[in-house]
Parts: sequence; structure tokens; C-alpha cells
Amino acid sequence: MKAAMVGGAGYAVGKRRAASAEQAQNEQIAGQQQTQPAPDQAPPPAAPPAGGQSSETDRIEALTKLKSLLDSGVLTQAQYESERQKLTQGM
Repeated sequence: MKAAMVGGAGYAVGKRRAASAEQAQNEQIAGQQQTQPAPDQAPPPAAPPAGGQSSETDRIEALTKLKSLLDSGVLTQAQYESERQKLTQGM
């Protein structure tokens, strides 16, 4: 009978530790999400030069920057698609 009591106590302690670790992990994830800038505060991608159509190199560079903003979580997928369409119009 003592073995069952000891085993039960060990199980309860382990379960509490797991719940505590899970809660700490959830709090850490929530803290990381709060420290990321809001999508509406994201800096706009570089605008094409005012002289008309941008060169192919400028467009590629702007698309690369745009993709890096998406990958880093600064832009949402919808914002990325919208800006990408603006940059690729007329190609």
C-alpha cells in the first residue's frame, strides 16, 4: 500500500511540474507576441523612384525586402500580397 501512495504522490508532483512548465511556456509565447510591432505599424516597403517605371533591379530589391518583412512577422500575409501586387504590376 505504501508503494501506491508514494507512486501517487510522485505522479501528482510530476503533473504539477508539467503544468507549471506549460504555463511558463505559454506566458513566454504571449510575451513574445506582445513585443512584436502591430501589423498596421509596419514600415511601408520602399516606393519606386518618382521618375516613372522602376528598374528591374529596384523591383527585385523591393520584393526581397518585402519578403523579409513577411518572414520576420512585421507584415501579415494579406499585407504582403497587397504590396507584392503593387510592385509587380506592369512587369
